[in-house]
Amino acid sequence: NDADTGTNGEIDYTLHQASETVQRLLRIDRATGTIYVKGLVDREETSFLKFFVVARDRGPNSKISKVLVTIIVKDQNDNAPAIEIRGIGLVIHQDSVANISEDMPIGTPVALVQVSDRDEGENAVVTCVVAGDVPFQLRPASESANDRKRKYFLQTTTLLDYERIKDYRIEIVAVDSGNPALSSTNSLKVQVTDMNDNTPTFSPALVEVDFPEGNQPGDRVLDVVATDADSGINAEMIYSIIEPESTRLFEVDANSGEIRVKNTLDREEREHYKFHVAAADKGLPSKTGTATVVINVLDRNDNEPKFMLNGYSFSVIENMLPLNPVGVVTVTDADKGENSRVTLFVDPDNGKFLIQNDTRTILSSISFDREKESTYSFRLKAVDGGEPPRSSYVGVTINVLDENDNAPYVTKPSNSSYTYLTPVTPPETRVEVVEAEDIDAGPNAELYYSITGGNPYGLFQISPTSGEITLAQAFSGKHNGLHRLVVRVSDRGKPPRHTTALVHVFVNETKSNVSLIEALVGHSLYTPLDRDIAGDPNYAYSQQNNIMYGSLAGAAVVILVIVAVVVIRHHLQKDTKSGYQAGKKESKDLYAPKQGPKNGKGKKSKKPKAPKPTKPLEEDEEASLQKGLKFNLINDVNDSPRIHLPLNYPPGSPDLGRHYRSNSPLPSIQLQPQSPSASKKHQAVQDLPATNTFVGTGDNNSTGSDQYSDYSYKANPPKYNNKQVGDYANMTTYPRENIYWTKQVW
Repeated sequence: NDADTGTNGEIDYTLHQASETVQRLLRIDRATGTIYVKGLVDREETSFLKFFVVARDRGPNSKISKVLVTIIVKDQNDNAPAIEIRGIGLVIHQDSVANISEDMPIGTPVALVQVSDRDEGENAVVTCVVAGDVPFQLRPASESANDRKRKYFLQTTTLLDYERIKDYRIEIVAVDSGNPALSSTNSLKVQVTDMNDNTPTFSPALVEVDFPEGNQPGDRVLDVVATDADSGINAEMIYSIIEPESTRLFEVDANSGEIRVKNTLDREEREHYKFHVAAADKGLPSKTGTATVVINVLDRNDNEPKFMLNGYSFSVIENMLPLNPVGVVTVTDADKGENSRVTLFVDPDNGKFLIQNDTRTILSSISFDREKESTYSFRLKAVDGGEPPRSSYVGVTINVLDENDNAPYVTKPSNSSYTYLTPVTPPETRVEVVEAEDIDAGPNAELYYSITGGNPYGLFQISPTSGEITLAQAFSGKHNGLHRLVVRVSDRGKPPRHTTALVHVFVNETKSNVSLIEALVGHSLYTPLDRDIAGDPNYAYSQQNNIMYGSLAGAAVVILVIVAVVVIRHHLQKDTKSGYQAGKKESKDLYAPKQGPKNGKGKKSKKPKAPKPTKPLEEDEEASLQKGLKFNLINDVNDSPRIHLPLNYPPGSPDLGRHYRSNSPLPSIQLQPQSPSASKKHQAVQDLPATNTFVGTGDNNSTGSDQYSDYSYKANPPKYNNKQVGDYANMTTYPRENIYWTKQVW
């Protein structure tokens, strides 16, 4: 205030003796004296300001007045707590990292922590904690604590384990009590230093690997890796194979653990290998861990199938039914799996044999006949299932064992041949040799000869082994004539088989009458074997009469036939329309036996009287006997004398039957199967070889050997049709007595 008035009472205010801080932070209004803050005031820098304010009036010789002004700066919580971390004791801190050994005990101090706050009062009261789940805590360093500065020990709460946790990040949080509260954090990295307290370990402890055989030496097999939870030199390891015997085949790199094979492995020699690998660290003291290594040698198709034998030989009996087992082979393959799966093939596959691969059994597709083929040879091919496949071969021989399935057969003499002897032939004279063969083998082909008939006087004897027939005793008068020896040729099979041969011996002073001898031999061929023909004079005489009567009767019949044909031709030629002409064929054989109509109408044709049948031959021999002889006895309807000639004539001899057929204008008269005379003919059949077949020829017509071949009567095919018969078919009577048209036949 200034008591003056006017200009003298106007006052100006200024700061006086103000410090630089005051001048920087404050200003005063010159007119009003109001002090303003012109800068940021920080209590932590300046807690109070002292200066003078001068008041000066504006009058002449102005007067002044001054006053001391003190400004106290009040605290606001504008400062966060400060955290300082320092090393302590043996724990060395470097670059905010503390190193501590893992073997330190619980409660070991790691660092000294100091917390401060620049504020004052409540704003400077700080709370400090360790954040997170770490094995560390803060412990006050002293009992008396300054509110503005506090010290703590950072210490462990549990044992540290380098292998579990190698380092920790410790975060310390400090919070003041201001409103609002301010906080700050600081961190420390704690590294746990390693001690060699861990053994090297393999994971897994059992290592199994597949390795193919046939490798090259030095090939890598596998790598074994061990780990050590320690660090540094404590974690550095050296690898080695424990078993000395395994080191001959395998080696391991001491630093890397790589296992290599020294030699070539062969699965067929050894399929599995097992050994142990050790890993030792370099710590003090050193610790060692082990692992088990198993090497499975994989198979390669490096082996061919192998047969148990170098060759197989089997024996089978002949006539064995197809698809029966012949033999079994054994084949192996040293490989494994598909490489050892063997399939067998028949090579060459001609369809005669097949192989069962499941049983390795050889089967036959044929029935064996030793006489056709006694030995079969082929190969078996064995192919494995590898890729590429391997194969091998083995020879197989099949020997067909003989079975007595063939009877002997006589090659000499012919059944129709004969040997001439004079009555004065001395004993021991060689008469004939029966030669026979048997296509079987072994005992089945060993022949035994015996005389079973025709030797009632014991005149002849035969060698059982050679078949030589010799005269046993001298002839007498009653022995003159034909002798028929029935010789049985038997083999020594089980059961034995046999055949029968006829040996004819003609005993007489001379043999000038060859026709008589041949007739006797021919008759012998259809005489039952149980009847001895042994030179009986009466038997020979009766046979001569029969032959003579048969020859005369045959000649008479031929003449009658020729006369009848001439007469009929003469009458038939009168018919100009369709009468018979020479060379024309008729629909029916004019001389074939007629059969009356079924209804009984018309005149009955006169049936010729059938001859009294002779007693049929009893077959006391077996099937071989039937195959050994074959002849036919044909009785004429009028019982004319029989003439017996060989059916198979020598080359160049005339065939009388063919001669008659070719020169006669009429068809050959032939017995039809339905003919009454034919049906009642006596037939005595004994099987003979084809060259020894004789047929009786006493019928009215002359026939060749082909007429009765195969021992059956064959009807000739129709020779004439209705058109060739002509108008005779339209006539009911023929202009001649006792001739009628019946069933298209006059």
